[in-house]
Amino acid sequence: MVSNLPLLKTLALTLTIISLLPSLSHSFSAETPTDRRILVLLDDLAVRSSHSSFFSSLSSRGFDLDFRLADDPKLSLQRYGQHLYDALVLFSPSAARFGGSLDHQAILDFVDAGHDLILAADSSASDLIKGIATECGVDFDEDSEAVVIDHSGYAVSEAEGDHTLIAADGFIRADAILGEKPIEAPVLFRGIAHSLNTANSLILKVLSASPSAYSANPTTKLSSPPSLTGSAISLVSVVQARNNARILISGSLDLFSNRFFKSGVQKVGTSTEHQKSGNEQFVTEISKWVFHERGHLKAVNVSHHKLGESSEPAMYRINDDLEYSVEIYEWSGTTWKPYVADDVQVQFYMMSPYVLKTMSSDQEGLYSTSFKVPDVYGVFQFKVEYQRLGYTSLSLTKQIPVRPFRHNEYERFITAAYPYYGASFSTMAGFFIFSIVYLYHK
Repeated sequence: MVSNLPLLKTLALTLTIISLLPSLSHSFSAETPTDRRILVLLDDLAVRSSHSSFFSSLSSRGFDLDFRLADDPKLSLQRYGQHLYDALVLFSPSAARFGGSLDHQAILDFVDAGHDLILAADSSASDLIKGIATECGVDFDEDSEAVVIDHSGYAVSEAEGDHTLIAADGFIRADAILGEKPIEAPVLFRGIAHSLNTANSLILKVLSASPSAYSANPTTKLSSPPSLTGSAISLVSVVQARNNARILISGSLDLFSNRFFKSGVQKVGTSTEHQKSGNEQFVTEISKWVFHERGHLKAVNVSHHKLGESSEPAMYRINDDLEYSVEIYEWSGTTWKPYVADDVQVQFYMMSPYVLKTMSSDQEGLYSTSFKVPDVYGVFQFKVEYQRLGYTSLSLTKQIPVRPFRHNEYERFITAAYPYYGASFSTMAGFFIFSIVYLYHK
């Protein structure tokens, strides 16, 4: 018995570690969807100081940041089947490979599991970083020495240089992504261009280059037209996957730096000089979206019943009047608040929609509508497919059979058949009168 003590102690320690893992992972749940534990991978620990304002902003909002070098041999995103982090920030553009068990496929699996990703690249971006971006629907310029140049939209500075310091103001118009307060100052950007994969419908430009921008090597003369120009260039893009995981891809690591946060900016050709660039507001607002502090919806208390009743039936009969309702709430970063909109629709569906109704809202999160069951029997579904820019998608289905009338439920006398009833009775009356006359009169 004594010889088994070391084995029992090891087993007890293992079980203790496994039991603690869920509490360490802080993975977002239906009740608290905001990410909490974030792994930050760096090429150089100096980035932690040069980008401290961005990291401080995250820490002040309750995030737990774990800083690691990209080649740390102990890197791992999960242990014993449990994810150790809710989100990943890749500020290691030149990393040729990751340390530990982390690799290209592990990061993609991390996103496929519903977790979020911020990827920042620059002119030193490695094939590994570009490959991850490509899997997310973004293609960086194949020329490793090319950067974004804009001779009509650069930021005015004492040293004019090669116009690679851009004052960008091509923001997406979506309050759910960038917040309700408009970004008045341009964003300083120095980095590489990327384009969006046209086959990927889930990716969006949130910061676009101006029509005069192009991607090229600023130290050499152009021998051929640039491969990326004008509106084809995206500076910052976001993806919301079908599992509601969110990804931010930036062509500039400097976009998040303290220097760009605090610098003044004046776009060439304008007389307005802003004392502070829009970088801090832009990065703060978009990080709130990426980490599910905004734009996250949930639906609860889905119900349906016959009009005038409260209990949910096992089936409906054709031509029944019914009422359908659902409550939708939006996460504000700390609490759930009612989601208010006028475009939430429900379908009564069998192979195709037989009924499509826009639901009315009570402004407190409750959406409801009523309609008549169609005169078709079979197995139907209540379907709510809600997809709006910047919000997590809602997909609700509930199956219900619809039966025809029973033999004893039909109306005995139909108004439309009164002429036929009259014809039958008049024929019988005529035959009776004819019989009397024929039998009793010569």
